[in-house]
Amino acid sequence: MGGKVTVVGAGFYGSTTALRLAEYDVFDTVVLTDIVEGKPEGLALDMNQSRSIEGFETKIIGVTTTAEGAGYEATANSDVVVITAGLPRKPGMSRMDLIGVNAGIVRGVAENIAKHSPKAVIIVVSNPLDEMTSLAQIATGFPKNRVMGQAGMLDTARFTNFVAEKLAVKVGAVKTLTLGSHGDTMVPVPSRCTVNGKALSELLSQTEIDELVDRTRNGGAEVVALLKTGSAYYAPSAAAARMAKAVIEDSGAVMPVCAWVDGEYGISGVYLGVEAEIGRNGVKKVVESALTQTEVAALKAAAEAVRAKQADVQTL
Repeated sequence: MGGKVTVVGAGFYGSTTALRLAEYDVFDTVVLTDIVEGKPEGLALDMNQSRSIEGFETKIIGVTTTAEGAGYEATANSDVVVITAGLPRKPGMSRMDLIGVNAGIVRGVAENIAKHSPKAVIIVVSNPLDEMTSLAQIATGFPKNRVMGQAGMLDTARFTNFVAEKLAVKVGAVKTLTLGSHGDTMVPVPSRCTVNGKALSELLSQTEIDELVDRTRNGGAEVVALLKTGSAYYAPSAAAARMAKAVIEDSGAVMPVCAWVDGEYGISGVYLGVEAEIGRNGVKKVVESALTQTEVAALKAAAEAVRAKQADVQTL
């Protein structure tokens, strides 16, 4: 036990992430913040009352904050900060539709975090993901390894689930990988997808694999369309919480995350979904795996698409 994690934003995503982190029982304190007065305090009170039932000691603290920075003292000296603040998608909206409004929110949050927790590792989950991760790094001025985004873990989890359901096997038997950006330029890596060690391509036709890839790419939109209000949070919060756990435990776990790429795969100077070793200082290193030429070409295309948007973000 030890350390402190702050989750900014007490919507469904943030509150679920805070509870998952508390239930791991690896942090002393989880701080949950929101601009809606009383909401984080109420949720924290409720969560703390579950501790004896679930058997965890981590204390949850809820605090109302303002855009001007009031309330952020409670987050001081956090080891890890998960930024979920921002508007969720509505049916028919793309992640990019959120860029203008969420940029302002994420920039403000990042500046307040940098002021109170100058040594924190930041995990961004606000959409559009790749662009908001880049913006958070610019706004904090933190070293790039200490700011990363959650996307690949979620896309991989969705892909794995779809494959397991299609083949009626246990999810534990399936290994998948997705790289690139979160959204239209997601790059599935079929060469790294296996079921009980067997290549996915031996078990499903190319058409079937393409259908599952497409469903994965639109995984968030599928949930949004069904919910009608709000977006996915159970799988996304699991992904963000696991990343935060890997940081505080300095585990060195290799996870697909949105990380700063500087030379790997012949790509430089952009935040992109890649595999990375995660530890106490965030991204220890980007792990370059053997990809096919087609996969590398798709990854480079994703990098260029994201690069153009990330350039726009600096002025937002």
